[in-house]
Amino acid sequence: MHDIRAIRDNPEGFDAALARRGEAAMSEAVLSLDAARRAKIAAAETAKAEQNKASKEVGAAKAKGDEAEFERLRALVSDKKAEVAAMQAEAQELDEQLTDMLARIPNNPADDVPEGANEDDNVAVKTWGDKPAFDFTPVEHYEIAGVKPNMDFETAAKTSGARFVMLKGAVARVHRALAQFMIDTHVDENGLTEVNSPVLVRDEAMYGTDKLPKFGEESYQTTNGWWLVPTSEVPLTYSVAGDTLEQSALPIRLTAHTLCFRSEAGSAGRDTAGMLRQHQFEKVEMVSVVHPDESDAEQQRMVGCAEGILEKLGVAYRTVILCTGDMGFGARRTYDIEAWVPGQDCYREISSVSTTGDFQARRMNARFKPEGGGKPQFVHTLNGSGLAVGRCLIAVLENGQQADGSVKLPEVLAGYLGGKTTLTAEGVLA
Repeated sequence: MHDIRAIRDNPEGFDAALARRGEAAMSEAVLSLDAARRAKIAAAETAKAEQNKASKEVGAAKAKGDEAEFERLRALVSDKKAEVAAMQAEAQELDEQLTDMLARIPNNPADDVPEGANEDDNVAVKTWGDKPAFDFTPVEHYEIAGVKPNMDFETAAKTSGARFVMLKGAVARVHRALAQFMIDTHVDENGLTEVNSPVLVRDEAMYGTDKLPKFGEESYQTTNGWWLVPTSEVPLTYSVAGDTLEQSALPIRLTAHTLCFRSEAGSAGRDTAGMLRQHQFEKVEMVSVVHPDESDAEQQRMVGCAEGILEKLGVAYRTVILCTGDMGFGARRTYDIEAWVPGQDCYREISSVSTTGDFQARRMNARFKPEGGGKPQFVHTLNGSGLAVGRCLIAVLENGQQADGSVKLPEVLAGYLGGKTTLTAEGVLA
């Protein structure tokens, strides 16, 4: 959510920030609605003052026995009361319109975010690892002989429809091992607190984390009003909604492994083969709530946490900073980490790490008390995948595939797989 005072103070700067995202200027519409709202509030306050004045005079007229004046003033009080109520209702309606307008305007990009129209204009900032060399043509994950028996799209389609998968046997165990490895690393090495969070949340949580109203069609809602989380960013971040924290409580660093649900609205025909783009998937999420002065450094720390998972797994990757035209609605700056997937001969996103500044905090009213005293300030919130479990499974399978259809698995997973390090061509662990 944008600060209306900041828009009043610098409408040109607000429009310039929107222009960097390819958005039309909005300051005139915002300020016009704001002016109407403020005028209506002022008029209501004036009418209320007149009502109060007349109310005091009613008693005086009664005491004097001036029945005509008494009746006139009593009628005036009644009229003013109705007028005040109408004006307050109109002011409330204008306030709701302004809030809705502000809620649909994307966050301002940070100054160092490169300008661009789409993903082609993203800028690589780091490349790590060696791409595996094969003496055969690598295939996609679902075509590997050892994977096929345990990656069942047909049965999933029978039970749930397209874009679902049933993982079985050894592949299901590798998938589970990856999630456990990620959580353990974030807790034991990266200092995050593990949370077992709900996957059903209320409207307020979706709104506070900028998923509503703009992205309602991309999420699933139950018949009794709960939303299935698109990511555990929602419950983790919203956990501080309405709080005024002590500065000493910051930073708050959380992680959770949950199911995630997305309708993939508008992505028809994209990545339909395999399990790259699913309606239901698992992700290990990272969320940080920090002092505003620390948010940029915290984003770099979180990027390092996500990159570290891939490095331990031995998967080559590159990190890119998203341009203004490719950045998410609530983000000030986003880094995507893209794992190398040899079956597609390209890098594919496996993590996004974003700082939202105080954009979400304003929507949630999440603040902290400065240690030196003074007025409470909004916290800054950050979120990032650490990592998307299914996409990480794809990367591990494709990078480890062998000519005979088996898969060599990363050594760091051996402790989660009973010491086994190979998925055989028959689809069992060995």
